[in-house]
Amino acid sequence: MKTYDLIIIGGGVVGCMTARFLSRYQLEILLIEQGADVGVGASSSNSAIIHAGYDPVCGTLKAEMNVRGNAMWSTLSGELNFDYDRRGDYVVAVGDEEFQVLEHLVEQGRRNGVPGMHIISAEELRMREPDINPAVSGALWAPTGGIADPFMATVAAAENSVQNGVHILLETSFEDFIMDSNRIVGIRTNRGEFRCRWVVNAAGLNSDVVMHKAGVRPEFCITPRRGEYSVLDSSEIRVNNVLFPVPTEKGKGILVTTTTHGNPIVGPNAQVVGDKDDRAVTEAGIKEIWAGAQKLFPSLKPRALISTFAGIRATGNAPCQRPGVKGNDFVIEIPETVQGLVNLGGIESPGLTSSPAIAMRVIEMLQDAGEKLVEKPDWNPIRPPRPRFRRLPREEQIKLINSDPRYGRVVCRCETVTEGEIVAEINAPIPARTYDAIKRRTWLGTGRCQGSFDMPRVVDILSRELGIPPEEVTKKGAGSQYLFRRTKDVEVQP
Repeated sequence: MKTYDLIIIGGGVVGCMTARFLSRYQLEILLIEQGADVGVGASSSNSAIIHAGYDPVCGTLKAEMNVRGNAMWSTLSGELNFDYDRRGDYVVAVGDEEFQVLEHLVEQGRRNGVPGMHIISAEELRMREPDINPAVSGALWAPTGGIADPFMATVAAAENSVQNGVHILLETSFEDFIMDSNRIVGIRTNRGEFRCRWVVNAAGLNSDVVMHKAGVRPEFCITPRRGEYSVLDSSEIRVNNVLFPVPTEKGKGILVTTTTHGNPIVGPNAQVVGDKDDRAVTEAGIKEIWAGAQKLFPSLKPRALISTFAGIRATGNAPCQRPGVKGNDFVIEIPETVQGLVNLGGIESPGLTSSPAIAMRVIEMLQDAGEKLVEKPDWNPIRPPRPRFRRLPREEQIKLINSDPRYGRVVCRCETVTEGEIVAEINAPIPARTYDAIKRRTWLGTGRCQGSFDMPRVVDILSRELGIPPEEVTKKGAGSQYLFRRTKDVEVQP
């Protein structure tokens, strides 16, 4: 039975960031993820916003982690080489009543420590975003807001942790703890038992299940909240900024934003569902988010729609621990009732923004608990980038093709993704072994044709590189095979 110093349950952005920051120390670390890839849960289906921090209630962990995490993304993106753009964001008021709310948000943001916020006029907003609703009355401008590639932020953190000695097991499901009295000494999984001194519960939607297995917070419950989105064709509509409506008691509302890949998206709504895996996109939900989006951009037309998706938020019910502060909060703790557990739960929005700060808080809590963390002399914070053909100058493209002709074979025409890029991801530190894993890393299959052109070729490349029959190639893991049999194998009945 393999023994580790620390095991992380969950390969979303929080788990992978925690693994990456802990990889700095002389620890044997294992991260387990039940999916076929890292970042396949909430980290793969969200708004991709790095929030400034004016929205969380003052005094909450959400507010603290948001602002602290926001300040870390510039350095992180430089070290890990993923897309990030600190372009700021707007909260757009329509009418006098909504305009009055902006002052409250500015004051709340200042109390949370958000720098640089101010209110701009309707005229100035229309200059910055010409297609905005003519009835706007003004907006809150927060220059520290931004957008990131949440898929590659997760993958890059995980890859850097592997480069620094962390072990990652995919398709590995947590089943139970191994206990010695009130101390955790290991975990049971579908792939066997593993011993350890510490476990970090970063299980996202299943964080309540994990903590209950340890006898911690029996009252804590994750309520899955589904959010639906529409992805738009950038050739049909141009959105330059991150635009929120004025928030309500139900949440931040339907936003309209650009992405690091250039495709505008609209959404999400917020629907409580009974199934943590319910990512269905509904007709009513799409109508709801379009109505919200057209409040900000009346010129949005359905013909711009190229794709839809839904994500699930891990909404918890833990109250803020600060006296007098109302509202649900993150759970970030080492419980007193059980030894060896770092407990992270209810990490919903602004969870992506907060993830590096949560990782640092885990380190601080371990040190406060007496863990002697010794830095590795050879720790390397840099994840080397891999070529992105469409972004290279022409002369660099020619050099790349001369060094490897596979970079001269375009597989995805919409996004100009080459065979060389696909093969590089299949052979990366965390291999992309499914179509969706390649899609998340290269943006292949996200254009107007939505993969109808490239899919057969990608299946062929995966089959060749992984050494498996085409019938075993999957979209997202077990049970999602593309092919049932070869056409030539069909027997014609007389």
